[in-house]
Amino acid sequence: MSIKIQNKKIDLKKQNNVALFVNSNLDLKILDFGPIKKYQKLIKENLDLHKKNIKTIFSFNISPFLKITIIKINDVKSPNDNEKLGAKFFKYISDNIISDTYFLDCNIKNFTNLYENFFDQFIFGTSIKSYHFNIYKTKKDFKKYQINIHGNLQLNFQKKNNKYSSLLEGLNFTKDLVSEPGNVLHPDEYVNRIKKLKSFGLKITILDKNKLKKLGMNALLGVGQGSIRGSYLAIIEWQGTSNKNKKPLAFVGKGVCFDTGGISLKPAKFMEDMTYDMAGSAVVVGLMKTLALRKAKINAVGVVGLVENMPDGNAQRPGDIVKSYSGKTIEILNTDAEGRLVLADALTYTEKKYKPKFIIDLATLTGAIIVSLGSEYAGLFSNDDEISNQLFKAGEKVGEKVWRMPLNENYDKLINSKKADMQNINYVGGAGSTTAAQFLQRFIINKTPWAHLDIAGMAFSKYGGALNSEGATGYGVRLLNQLIEDNYE
Repeated sequence: MSIKIQNKKIDLKKQNNVALFVNSNLDLKILDFGPIKKYQKLIKENLDLHKKNIKTIFSFNISPFLKITIIKINDVKSPNDNEKLGAKFFKYISDNIISDTYFLDCNIKNFTNLYENFFDQFIFGTSIKSYHFNIYKTKKDFKKYQINIHGNLQLNFQKKNNKYSSLLEGLNFTKDLVSEPGNVLHPDEYVNRIKKLKSFGLKITILDKNKLKKLGMNALLGVGQGSIRGSYLAIIEWQGTSNKNKKPLAFVGKGVCFDTGGISLKPAKFMEDMTYDMAGSAVVVGLMKTLALRKAKINAVGVVGLVENMPDGNAQRPGDIVKSYSGKTIEILNTDAEGRLVLADALTYTEKKYKPKFIIDLATLTGAIIVSLGSEYAGLFSNDDEISNQLFKAGEKVGEKVWRMPLNENYDKLINSKKADMQNINYVGGAGSTTAAQFLQRFIINKTPWAHLDIAGMAFSKYGGALNSEGATGYGVRLLNQLIEDNYE
Protein backbone atom coordinates (compact mmCIF):
# COMPACT_ATOMS: atom_id res chain seq x y z
CA MET A 1 0.00 0.00 0.00
CA SER A 2 1.16 3.53 -0.60
CA ILE A 3 0.19 7.08 0.35
CA LYS A 4 0.60 9.89 -2.18
CA ILE A 5 0.38 13.49 -0.91
CA GLN A 6 -0.21 16.39 -3.25
CA ASN A 7 -1.74 19.88 -3.49
CA LYS A 8 -4.85 19.68 -5.65
CA LYS A 9 -8.08 21.67 -5.96
CA ILE A 10 -11.44 20.07 -5.28
CA ASP A 11 -13.58 19.49 -8.35
CA LEU A 12 -17.19 19.22 -7.17
CA LYS A 13 -18.28 17.89 -10.55
CA LYS A 14 -16.60 14.64 -9.57
CA GLN A 15 -17.20 12.38 -6.60
CA ASN A 16 -15.14 13.58 -3.65
CA ASN A 17 -14.41 12.73 -0.05
CA VAL A 18 -13.58 15.81 2.02
CA ALA A 19 -12.06 15.27 5.47
CA LEU A 20 -12.62 17.88 8.16
CA PHE A 21 -11.02 18.12 11.59
CA VAL A 22 -13.33 19.09 14.44
CA ASN A 23 -12.89 19.42 18.19
CA SER A 24 -14.45 17.04 20.70
CA ASN A 25 -17.68 19.08 20.68
CA LEU A 26 -17.96 18.72 16.89
CA ASP A 27 -17.51 22.46 16.49
CA LEU A 28 -16.41 23.58 13.05
CA LYS A 29 -15.56 27.25 12.62
CA ILE A 30 -14.02 27.50 9.18
CA LEU A 31 -16.64 26.17 6.79
CA ASP A 32 -17.19 29.61 5.24
CA PHE A 33 -14.63 28.75 2.61
CA GLY A 34 -14.19 27.90 -1.01
CA PRO A 35 -15.96 25.13 -2.89
CA ILE A 36 -17.89 23.67 0.06
CA LYS A 37 -19.21 27.01 1.34
CA LYS A 38 -22.66 26.38 -0.08
CA TYR A 39 -22.87 23.09 1.87
CA GLN A 40 -22.07 24.73 5.20
CA LYS A 41 -25.62 24.52 6.56
CA LEU A 42 -26.04 20.86 5.55
CA ILE A 43 -22.71 19.91 7.12
CA LYS A 44 -23.57 21.64 10.40
CA GLU A 45 -26.98 19.97 10.47
CA ASN A 46 -25.33 16.57 10.04
CA LEU A 47 -22.82 17.37 12.75
CA ASP A 48 -25.68 18.26 15.11
CA LEU A 49 -27.22 14.85 14.42
CA HIS A 50 -23.91 13.21 15.38
CA LYS A 51 -23.38 15.11 18.66
CA LYS A 52 -23.63 11.87 20.63
CA ASN A 53 -21.42 9.94 18.20
CA ILE A 54 -18.59 8.42 20.22
CA LYS A 55 -16.57 7.44 17.13
CA THR A 56 -13.40 9.37 16.44
CA ILE A 57 -13.89 9.15 12.66
CA PHE A 58 -17.19 8.92 10.80
CA SER A 59 -18.68 9.96 7.45
CA PHE A 60 -21.91 11.17 5.92
CA ASN A 61 -23.04 12.13 2.41
CA ILE A 62 -24.42 15.59 1.71
CA SER A 63 -24.81 15.16 -2.05
CA PRO A 64 -24.37 12.38 -4.62
CA PHE A 65 -20.90 13.77 -5.29
CA LEU A 66 -19.74 14.81 -1.85
CA LYS A 67 -18.91 12.67 1.18
CA ILE A 68 -17.75 14.39 4.37
CA THR A 69 -15.43 12.50 6.71
CA ILE A 70 -15.22 13.94 10.20
CA ILE A 71 -12.03 13.47 12.24
CA LYS A 72 -12.58 14.31 15.88
CA ILE A 73 -9.62 15.63 17.88
CA ASN A 74 -10.02 14.85 21.56
CA ASP A 75 -7.66 17.11 23.52
CA VAL A 76 -4.55 16.07 21.61
CA LYS A 77 -1.54 16.58 23.85
CA SER A 78 1.43 15.01 22.08
CA PRO A 79 2.87 14.32 18.62
CA ASN A 80 2.33 10.61 19.26
CA ASP A 81 -1.40 11.23 19.74
CA ASN A 82 -1.47 13.03 16.38
CA GLU A 83 0.36 10.11 14.76
CA LYS A 84 -2.08 7.60 16.23
CA LEU A 85 -4.97 9.68 14.91
CA GLY A 86 -3.37 9.53 11.44
CA ALA A 87 -2.99 5.76 11.76
CA LYS A 88 -6.65 5.47 12.76
CA PHE A 89 -7.58 7.56 9.70
CA PHE A 90 -5.65 5.21 7.40
CA LYS A 91 -7.46 2.20 8.84
CA TYR A 92 -10.77 3.99 8.31
CA ILE A 93 -10.16 4.83 4.65
CA SER A 94 -8.76 1.37 3.89
CA ASP A 95 -11.66 -0.40 5.64
CA ASN A 96 -14.16 1.82 3.79
CA ILE A 97 -12.29 1.72 0.45
CA ILE A 98 -11.85 5.49 0.24
CA SER A 99 -8.90 5.94 -2.09
CA ASP A 100 -9.01 9.71 -2.62
CA THR A 101 -9.39 12.28 0.19
CA TYR A 102 -9.27 16.09 0.24
CA PHE A 103 -8.20 18.19 3.22
CA LEU A 104 -8.71 21.98 3.37
CA ASP A 105 -5.56 23.91 4.22
CA CYS A 106 -7.48 26.46 6.30
CA ASN A 107 -8.98 23.64 8.39
CA ILE A 108 -5.52 22.15 8.88
CA LYS A 109 -3.99 25.51 9.84
CA ASN A 110 -6.66 26.02 12.47
CA PHE A 111 -5.30 23.02 14.35
CA THR A 112 -1.66 23.60 13.43
CA ASN A 113 -1.94 26.85 15.40
CA LEU A 114 -2.82 24.74 18.43
CA TYR A 115 -0.38 21.87 17.82
CA GLU A 116 2.89 22.56 16.01
CA ASN A 117 3.45 20.28 12.99
CA PHE A 118 0.00 18.77 13.62
CA PHE A 119 -0.69 17.68 10.05
CA ASP A 120 2.86 16.43 9.44
CA GLN A 121 2.47 14.19 12.46
CA PHE A 122 -0.99 13.10 11.31
CA ILE A 123 0.30 12.14 7.84
CA PHE A 124 3.36 10.47 9.38
CA GLY A 125 1.05 8.21 11.39
CA THR A 126 -1.06 7.54 8.29
CA SER A 127 2.07 6.54 6.37
CA ILE A 128 3.42 4.29 9.14
CA LYS A 129 0.12 2.42 9.33
CA SER A 130 0.00 1.97 5.54
CA TYR A 131 3.13 -0.25 5.48
CA HIS A 132 2.45 -3.64 3.94
CA PHE A 133 4.97 -6.32 2.92
CA ASN A 134 3.66 -8.36 -0.02
CA ILE A 135 6.51 -8.51 -2.54
CA TYR A 136 6.30 -12.32 -2.78
CA LYS A 137 2.61 -12.44 -3.66
CA THR A 138 2.20 -13.28 -7.36
CA LYS A 139 -1.14 -11.51 -7.36
CA LYS A 140 -0.46 -8.12 -5.85
CA ASP A 141 -3.20 -6.68 -3.67
CA PHE A 142 -1.67 -3.23 -3.99
CA LYS A 143 -3.84 -0.22 -3.22
CA LYS A 144 -2.92 3.45 -3.61
CA TYR A 145 -4.37 6.12 -1.35
CA GLN A 146 -4.22 9.75 -2.34
CA ILE A 147 -4.16 12.63 0.16
CA ASN A 148 -4.99 15.95 -1.51
CA ILE A 149 -4.58 19.35 0.14
CA HIS A 150 -6.92 22.01 -1.25
CA GLY A 151 -4.88 25.17 -0.88
CA ASN A 152 -1.24 26.24 -0.76
CA LEU A 153 -0.16 24.51 2.43
CA GLN A 154 3.23 22.84 2.01
CA LEU A 155 4.00 20.04 4.44
CA ASN A 156 7.46 19.35 5.79
CA PHE A 157 6.54 15.76 5.00
CA GLN A 158 6.53 16.60 1.28
CA LYS A 159 10.12 17.85 1.40
CA LYS A 160 13.02 15.49 0.84
CA ASN A 161 15.21 14.48 3.79
CA ASN A 162 13.17 16.24 6.45
CA LYS A 163 12.63 14.65 9.86
CA TYR A 164 9.41 12.84 8.96
CA SER A 165 10.25 11.48 5.52
CA SER A 166 13.76 10.45 6.67
CA LEU A 167 12.39 8.65 9.69
CA LEU A 168 9.75 6.91 7.58
CA GLU A 169 12.40 5.71 5.10
CA GLY A 170 14.59 4.34 7.88
CA LEU A 171 11.61 2.75 9.60
CA ASN A 172 10.34 1.08 6.44
CA PHE A 173 13.85 -0.16 5.61
CA THR A 174 13.97 -1.82 9.03
CA LYS A 175 10.55 -3.40 8.46
CA ASP A 176 11.60 -4.67 5.02
CA LEU A 177 14.69 -6.33 6.48
CA VAL A 178 12.76 -8.00 9.30
CA SER A 179 10.01 -9.16 6.93
CA GLU A 180 12.32 -10.92 4.47
CA PRO A 181 12.44 -14.75 4.68
CA GLY A 182 15.63 -16.44 5.84
CA ASN A 183 16.39 -17.97 2.43
CA VAL A 184 16.53 -14.45 0.95
CA LEU A 185 18.03 -12.34 3.74
CA HIS A 186 20.86 -14.60 4.88
CA PRO A 187 24.07 -12.96 6.16
CA ASP A 188 25.65 -12.73 2.69
CA GLU A 189 22.67 -10.88 1.21
CA TYR A 190 22.29 -8.72 4.33
CA VAL A 191 25.86 -7.49 3.89
CA ASN A 192 25.12 -6.56 0.27
CA ARG A 193 22.14 -4.45 1.33
CA ILE A 194 24.17 -2.69 3.99
CA LYS A 195 26.91 -1.87 1.45
CA LYS A 196 24.34 0.02 -0.65
CA LEU A 197 23.93 2.53 2.19
CA LYS A 198 27.21 4.12 1.07
CA SER A 199 25.14 6.18 -1.37
CA PHE A 200 23.64 8.08 1.60
CA GLY A 201 27.04 9.22 2.88
CA LEU A 202 27.59 6.40 5.36
CA LYS A 203 30.97 4.70 5.71
CA ILE A 204 30.61 0.92 5.54
CA THR A 205 33.20 -1.57 6.79
CA ILE A 206 32.61 -5.33 6.58
CA LEU A 207 34.64 -7.81 8.62
CA ASP A 208 34.23 -11.29 7.11
CA LYS A 209 34.99 -14.68 8.61
CA ASN A 210 38.74 -14.51 7.98
CA LYS A 211 39.09 -11.03 9.51
CA LEU A 212 36.96 -12.02 12.49
CA LYS A 213 39.11 -15.09 13.04
CA LYS A 214 42.28 -12.98 13.07
CA LEU A 215 40.68 -10.63 15.61
CA GLY A 216 39.69 -13.55 17.84
CA MET A 217 35.91 -13.10 17.64
CA ASN A 218 35.28 -16.75 18.38
CA ALA A 219 32.05 -16.17 20.31
CA LEU A 220 30.39 -14.70 17.21
CA LEU A 221 32.01 -17.16 14.80
CA GLY A 222 30.96 -20.15 16.89
CA VAL A 223 27.29 -19.32 16.34
CA GLY A 224 27.61 -19.28 12.56
CA GLN A 225 30.00 -22.19 12.05
CA GLY A 226 27.18 -24.64 11.23
CA SER A 227 25.90 -22.54 8.32
CA ILE A 228 26.98 -22.56 4.69
CA ARG A 229 26.59 -18.78 4.81
CA GLY A 230 29.22 -16.35 5.98
CA SER A 231 29.46 -14.68 9.38
CA TYR A 232 30.15 -10.94 9.52
CA LEU A 233 30.53 -7.86 11.61
CA ALA A 234 29.13 -4.90 9.64
CA ILE A 235 30.11 -1.40 10.77
CA ILE A 236 28.16 1.68 9.65
CA GLU A 237 29.58 5.12 10.47
CA TRP A 238 27.93 8.55 10.23
CA GLN A 239 30.07 11.68 10.55
CA GLY A 240 27.57 14.44 11.16
CA THR A 241 29.89 16.98 12.81
CA SER A 242 33.10 18.62 11.67
CA ASN A 243 34.84 17.33 14.80
CA LYS A 244 36.08 13.87 13.86
CA ASN A 245 37.46 13.37 17.36
CA LYS A 246 34.08 13.86 19.04
CA LYS A 247 33.01 10.62 20.71
CA PRO A 248 30.36 8.83 18.63
CA LEU A 249 27.08 7.43 19.89
CA ALA A 250 27.20 3.66 19.40
CA PHE A 251 24.40 1.26 18.54
CA VAL A 252 24.91 -2.50 18.40
CA GLY A 253 22.46 -5.05 17.01
CA LYS A 254 21.97 -8.81 17.07
CA GLY A 255 21.65 -10.09 13.51
CA VAL A 256 20.84 -13.80 13.66
CA CYS A 257 19.23 -14.07 10.22
CA PHE A 258 17.65 -17.38 11.07
CA ASP A 259 17.78 -19.17 14.40
CA THR A 260 17.07 -22.90 14.44
CA GLY A 261 18.60 -23.11 17.92
CA GLY A 262 21.52 -25.03 16.44
CA ILE A 263 22.24 -28.43 18.03
CA SER A 264 19.91 -27.39 20.88
CA LEU A 265 17.15 -27.42 18.27
CA LYS A 266 14.01 -25.38 18.77
CA PRO A 267 10.55 -27.00 18.56
CA ALA A 268 9.18 -27.01 15.01
CA LYS A 269 6.03 -25.06 15.91
CA PHE A 270 6.53 -21.33 15.23
CA MET A 271 10.19 -21.79 14.24
CA GLU A 272 9.29 -19.88 11.08
CA ASP A 273 9.09 -16.74 13.23
CA MET A 274 12.83 -16.94 13.75
CA THR A 275 13.36 -15.00 10.53
CA TYR A 276 12.97 -11.93 12.74
CA ASP A 277 15.75 -12.89 15.15
CA MET A 278 17.80 -10.26 13.34
CA ALA A 279 15.41 -7.43 14.28
CA GLY A 280 17.89 -5.77 16.64
CA SER A 281 20.38 -5.38 13.81
CA ALA A 282 17.66 -4.10 11.46
CA VAL A 283 16.80 -1.34 13.94
CA VAL A 284 20.44 -0.23 14.00
CA VAL A 285 20.67 -0.27 10.19
CA GLY A 286 17.37 1.63 9.79
CA LEU A 287 18.42 4.17 12.40
CA MET A 288 21.75 4.82 10.66
CA LYS A 289 19.94 5.36 7.35
CA THR A 290 17.58 7.82 9.07
CA LEU A 291 20.47 9.79 10.61
CA ALA A 292 22.20 10.05 7.24
CA LEU A 293 19.04 11.12 5.40
CA ARG A 294 18.20 13.89 7.85
CA LYS A 295 21.86 14.93 8.18
CA ALA A 296 21.86 14.47 11.96
CA LYS A 297 24.40 16.72 13.68
CA ILE A 298 26.11 13.92 15.60
CA ASN A 299 28.76 11.28 15.08
CA ALA A 300 27.36 7.76 15.30
CA VAL A 301 28.42 4.20 14.66
CA GLY A 302 26.21 1.16 14.14
CA VAL A 303 27.71 -2.29 14.59
CA VAL A 304 25.77 -5.45 13.71
CA GLY A 305 26.83 -9.08 14.03
CA LEU A 306 25.35 -11.14 11.18
CA VAL A 307 25.18 -14.94 11.44
CA GLU A 308 22.90 -17.89 10.79
CA ASN A 309 22.45 -20.51 13.53
CA MET A 310 22.13 -23.93 11.89
CA PRO A 311 22.50 -27.57 13.12
CA ASP A 312 25.15 -28.73 10.64
CA GLY A 313 27.79 -31.39 11.24
CA ASN A 314 30.21 -28.54 11.84
CA ALA A 315 27.89 -26.72 14.23
CA GLN A 316 28.87 -25.65 17.71
CA ARG A 317 28.08 -28.27 20.37
CA PRO A 318 26.73 -27.92 23.89
CA GLY A 319 29.78 -28.20 26.12
CA ASP A 320 32.12 -26.35 23.76
CA ILE A 321 34.30 -23.60 25.23
CA VAL A 322 35.17 -20.53 23.16
CA LYS A 323 37.46 -17.58 23.78
CA SER A 324 35.77 -14.26 23.04
CA TYR A 325 37.30 -11.12 21.54
CA SER A 326 37.62 -9.74 25.08
CA GLY A 327 39.78 -12.69 26.08
CA LYS A 328 37.10 -14.08 28.41
CA THR A 329 36.13 -17.71 27.93
CA ILE A 330 32.56 -18.99 27.59
CA GLU A 331 31.18 -22.49 28.11
CA ILE A 332 28.33 -23.14 25.67
CA LEU A 333 25.65 -25.03 27.58
CA ASN A 334 22.89 -24.30 25.08
CA THR A 335 23.44 -23.35 21.44
CA ASP A 336 20.05 -21.63 21.38
CA ALA A 337 21.39 -18.92 23.69
CA GLU A 338 23.34 -17.62 20.73
CA GLY A 339 22.42 -13.94 20.47
CA ARG A 340 24.39 -13.02 23.57
CA LEU A 341 27.48 -14.66 22.02
CA VAL A 342 27.17 -12.51 18.89
CA LEU A 343 26.65 -9.37 20.98
CA ALA A 344 29.51 -10.20 23.35
CA ASP A 345 32.15 -9.79 20.65
CA ALA A 346 30.33 -6.88 18.98
CA LEU A 347 30.07 -4.93 22.26
CA THR A 348 33.71 -5.30 23.23
CA TYR A 349 34.88 -4.44 19.70
CA THR A 350 32.68 -1.32 19.60
CA GLU A 351 33.89 -0.12 22.99
CA LYS A 352 37.57 -0.76 22.27
CA LYS A 353 37.63 0.54 18.67
CA TYR A 354 35.40 3.63 18.96
CA LYS A 355 35.51 4.61 22.66
CA PRO A 356 31.92 5.89 22.33
CA LYS A 357 29.95 8.25 24.57
CA PHE A 358 27.57 5.37 25.21
CA ILE A 359 26.57 2.00 23.75
CA ILE A 360 22.99 0.86 23.28
CA ASP A 361 22.42 -2.67 22.05
CA LEU A 362 19.17 -4.14 20.77
CA ALA A 363 18.26 -7.80 20.47
CA THR A 364 15.37 -10.21 20.33
CA LEU A 365 17.24 -11.93 23.11
CA THR A 366 14.93 -13.85 25.45
CA GLY A 367 11.46 -15.33 25.57
CA ALA A 368 11.55 -14.54 29.28
CA ILE A 369 11.12 -10.82 28.61
CA ILE A 370 7.81 -11.58 26.88
CA VAL A 371 6.70 -13.46 30.00
CA SER A 372 7.65 -10.39 32.05
CA LEU A 373 6.46 -7.51 29.89
CA GLY A 374 4.40 -8.96 27.04
CA SER A 375 4.23 -6.73 23.98
CA GLU A 376 3.83 -3.43 25.83
CA TYR A 377 7.40 -2.65 26.89
CA ALA A 378 10.91 -3.58 25.86
CA GLY A 379 13.13 -4.68 28.71
CA LEU A 380 15.79 -2.09 29.58
CA PHE A 381 18.94 -3.12 31.41
CA SER A 382 21.67 -0.57 32.03
CA ASN A 383 24.72 0.39 34.05
CA ASP A 384 23.85 4.09 33.76
CA ASP A 385 20.92 6.06 35.23
CA GLU A 386 21.20 8.99 32.81
CA ILE A 387 20.91 6.96 29.61
CA SER A 388 18.14 4.89 31.21
CA ASN A 389 16.12 8.00 32.04
CA GLN A 390 16.67 9.43 28.56
CA LEU A 391 15.47 6.19 26.95
CA PHE A 392 12.41 6.06 29.19
CA LYS A 393 11.40 9.65 28.34
CA ALA A 394 12.00 9.16 24.61
CA GLY A 395 9.94 5.96 24.71
CA GLU A 396 7.02 7.71 26.40
CA LYS A 397 7.17 10.50 23.82
CA VAL A 398 6.99 8.27 20.72
CA GLY A 399 4.99 5.40 22.19
CA GLU A 400 7.87 2.89 22.08
CA LYS A 401 8.00 2.19 25.77
CA VAL A 402 10.82 0.69 27.84
CA TRP A 403 10.78 -0.65 31.39
CA ARG A 404 13.96 -0.85 33.43
CA MET A 405 14.79 -4.28 34.82
CA PRO A 406 17.37 -5.14 37.49
CA LEU A 407 21.06 -5.88 37.14
CA ASN A 408 22.95 -7.03 40.23
CA GLU A 409 26.25 -8.78 40.87
CA ASN A 410 24.38 -11.43 42.88
CA TYR A 411 23.02 -12.76 39.57
CA ASP A 412 26.59 -13.47 38.43
CA LYS A 413 26.73 -16.73 40.32
CA LEU A 414 23.98 -18.06 38.05
CA ILE A 415 26.22 -17.76 34.97
CA ASN A 416 29.61 -18.59 36.49
CA SER A 417 31.10 -21.75 34.98
CA LYS A 418 33.31 -24.39 36.63
CA LYS A 419 35.26 -24.88 33.40
CA ALA A 420 35.38 -21.34 31.92
CA ASP A 421 34.95 -17.72 32.96
CA MET A 422 31.21 -18.00 32.41
CA GLN A 423 28.48 -20.12 30.85
CA ASN A 424 25.98 -18.86 28.31
CA ILE A 425 22.79 -19.80 30.19
CA ASN A 426 21.49 -20.05 33.71
CA TYR A 427 20.71 -23.71 34.31
CA VAL A 428 19.24 -23.11 37.77
CA GLY A 429 16.21 -21.37 36.25
CA GLY A 430 14.53 -18.00 36.71
CA ALA A 431 15.66 -14.46 35.84
CA GLY A 432 16.26 -15.46 32.21
CA SER A 433 16.32 -11.93 30.81
CA THR A 434 18.37 -10.54 33.67
CA THR A 435 21.04 -13.23 33.52
CA ALA A 436 21.28 -12.69 29.75
CA ALA A 437 21.83 -8.96 30.34
CA GLN A 438 24.24 -9.72 33.18
CA PHE A 439 26.19 -11.86 30.69
CA LEU A 440 26.37 -8.97 28.19
CA GLN A 441 27.51 -6.52 30.85
CA ARG A 442 30.68 -8.58 31.33
CA PHE A 443 31.77 -7.54 27.85
CA ILE A 444 31.60 -3.81 28.60
CA ILE A 445 35.21 -3.78 29.75
CA ASN A 446 35.86 -0.08 30.39
CA LYS A 447 32.59 0.83 32.14
CA THR A 448 31.26 2.78 29.17
CA PRO A 449 27.63 3.90 29.78
CA TRP A 450 25.62 1.04 28.30
CA ALA A 451 22.01 0.02 27.85
CA HIS A 452 20.61 -3.25 26.58
CA LEU A 453 17.11 -3.36 25.06
CA ASP A 454 15.52 -6.79 24.90
CA ILE A 455 12.94 -6.30 22.13
CA ALA A 456 11.76 -9.91 21.77
CA GLY A 457 8.16 -8.93 22.52
CA MET A 458 8.21 -5.74 20.43
CA ALA A 459 9.85 -6.46 17.06
CA PHE A 460 6.99 -8.36 15.46
CA SER A 461 3.23 -8.31 15.90
CA LYS A 462 0.75 -10.89 14.65
CA TYR A 463 -2.19 -8.58 15.27
CA GLY A 464 -0.90 -5.05 14.68
CA GLY A 465 -1.09 -2.07 17.02
CA ALA A 466 -2.10 1.57 17.19
CA LEU A 467 0.55 2.65 14.66
CA ASN A 468 1.59 -0.61 13.03
CA SER A 469 -0.12 -3.13 10.83
CA GLU A 470 0.59 -6.79 11.55
CA GLY A 471 4.13 -8.00 10.95
CA ALA A 472 7.40 -6.19 11.56
CA THR A 473 6.96 -3.12 13.78
CA GLY A 474 10.33 -1.39 13.37
CA TYR A 475 10.31 -0.88 17.14
CA GLY A 476 13.40 1.04 18.23
CA VAL A 477 14.06 3.29 15.23
CA ARG A 478 11.75 6.07 16.41
CA LEU A 479 12.81 5.55 20.04
CA LEU A 480 16.52 5.97 19.35
CA ASN A 481 16.00 8.81 16.88
CA GLN A 482 14.01 10.67 19.55
CA LEU A 483 16.71 9.97 22.15
CA ILE A 484 19.31 11.54 19.84
CA GLU A 485 17.11 14.48 18.87
CA ASP A 486 16.24 15.36 22.47
CA ASN A 487 19.63 14.91 24.11
CA TYR A 488 22.56 14.86 21.68
CA GLU A 489 21.95 17.28 18.79
